[in-house]
Amino acid sequence: MCGIVGAWGPLPERQSIIRQSCRSLRHRGPDSDGYWEDESAGLGLGHVRLAILDLSPAGYQPMVSACGRYVLVLNGEIYNHLDLREQLLAQGKAPAWRGHSDTETLLAAFAAWGPQAALQASVGMFAVALWDRQERTLSLARDRLGEKPLYAGFAGKALVFASELKALTRVPGFDHELDRGALALLMRHNYIPAPYSVYQSMRKLLPGTWLQVSEADRDQLRLPQAQVYWSAYEEAARGHADRLSFATDAQAVDALEAVLSTAVKGQMMSDVPLGAFLSGGIDSSIVVALMQAHNEQAVNTFSIGFHEKAFNEAEHAKAVAQHLGTRHTELYVTPDDALAVVPGLADLYDEPFADASQIPTALVMRMARQHVTVALSGDGGDELLGGYSRYFRAQDWWSKREALPAGLRLPVAMLGRAAAGLLPQGHRKDQFSRLAQAATAANASEFYRQFVSYWKDPAQLVVGAQVPPTVFDRESRLPFFENMMLLDAVSYLPDDILVKVDRAAMAVSLETRVPLIDHRVFEFAQRLPFNYKVRNGQGKWLLRQLLYRHVPQELVDRPKKGFGVPLAAWLRGPLKDWAAALLDESRLRSEGVFHAGPVLQKWREHQSGRRDWSPHLWGVLMTQAWLDQTRSARSGLVPEDA
Repeated sequence: MCGIVGAWGPLPERQSIIRQSCRSLRHRGPDSDGYWEDESAGLGLGHVRLAILDLSPAGYQPMVSACGRYVLVLNGEIYNHLDLREQLLAQGKAPAWRGHSDTETLLAAFAAWGPQAALQASVGMFAVALWDRQERTLSLARDRLGEKPLYAGFAGKALVFASELKALTRVPGFDHELDRGALALLMRHNYIPAPYSVYQSMRKLLPGTWLQVSEADRDQLRLPQAQVYWSAYEEAARGHADRLSFATDAQAVDALEAVLSTAVKGQMMSDVPLGAFLSGGIDSSIVVALMQAHNEQAVNTFSIGFHEKAFNEAEHAKAVAQHLGTRHTELYVTPDDALAVVPGLADLYDEPFADASQIPTALVMRMARQHVTVALSGDGGDELLGGYSRYFRAQDWWSKREALPAGLRLPVAMLGRAAAGLLPQGHRKDQFSRLAQAATAANASEFYRQFVSYWKDPAQLVVGAQVPPTVFDRESRLPFFENMMLLDAVSYLPDDILVKVDRAAMAVSLETRVPLIDHRVFEFAQRLPFNYKVRNGQGKWLLRQLLYRHVPQELVDRPKKGFGVPLAAWLRGPLKDWAAALLDESRLRSEGVFHAGPVLQKWREHQSGRRDWSPHLWGVLMTQAWLDQTRSARSGLVPEDA
């Protein structure tokens, strides 16, 4: 894994600035760094490397193509790069290979086939920048499901891009103006969805897209329209129209095992120590089981435990590890261990991010890095195969709405709102509010957006905010349940789950890989008939059947706990003073980011114990902490390479 950065346009002391940006990314690539410049074009590329494949200098970046025309920086891994080499050789387009890195392979594919075809042929996770010295164009691309991050925008008159925002904020001319619409989305979801970022001047490249910037685009300070080389929406629609057919359930399990086993085996490619995270749940257990099936030696596995029983899954992970015969390491953390992580979160994520499971995620990454350089995770199974319990709750409310005659929906909504307004805070008030939401939603996507929102009207919380459009404004022809899964796959998965994993892992120079979202697995899942995803009121049915081939059913069949922390109690206890300082009324008013009234109301209700508003408050707190950190960094209190 690596970090990439670049600038194209008028910039004083370009090399010094880009090398400084590289230093801010050295956690992503501690093994080496490189710089390349096209002085005549005013372009510089920087790269920091965590060496995984081809540890020799032959894998160093930025890398110039054999023909000399193209220069590439890559953050990620191309799992099928050996197959690509064979294709290039068969076509007579293979260069004289200098080493065996996947970077060299991808660069040759770009040179031979062009960006669109090379990206479509590649299997992997990546963010790339390709400079064409002949045409003077800069192409930027991101992997299909958003495992690797890529930000781009303009600082003054220079086009800049990087793996993380912290590499760009000190570039001369960088505009620090907050995107208040993006902050409103953060309050709604506890993450900022692509293409938005916390800064108006910067955007995230969408997964599955690439864009080619010309000199004219750069001179006009314009990012061109991104081109789609792979679309989750198109794959979902294609899969719904062309379902797979199986003679027996066992045949379906065989098919899933084949595609998932191929993905796992491909992602075990590494020249450095490799392991996996194991919670004892369905997704991580099947990944580890398939890894062990491909490995003669015991796989290194890692889990984290809590002494609070409601949050602890370590015992289950240990039982699965013993059955599979892995080399298992577990860490039980105390509240003090977990709370010590909190002050560093704002810098780790470098734009506000508020999924509280970021705390144990950071801890398990630190532990794993003591033993391995690469770790596979089980993320993605819920979005692909219907594992989240919220899908079933939302489906229940939507079914109630659909049962209502259209003419009765508005009166029912009015009744629901009236009842909710009369009731005290609690479960019944929430039920009536849900009824009103379902009855008045314009479509299924809008209802699901409301269902998964924290602050329901974030524009009333963030000063001066207008909420921009997101994937939830896109109507869908898919059935309700499958539309929810798709919405999560294109938003919650890349912008929450994968952000959380990437930043926490890269902070300790650990590469993570996610075989369940190999695009071939995703495409297979889209073609599965629904009853292989959900059966007898239970999600991930087919994945469970596959796991039972490797692990006794009694070891893994239990209610899903998730990867959480007792945040509600912490905000009333050990984190109370820290939070109260960040939510001080005079401070909120002077900063002018949040309206103090609704924030303080929820804070008081939470402290009273009447309601658990911890997810809502966490978004505000992480923003306040981020504002603190960025002020300190800009004033010089935080070293550039901290």
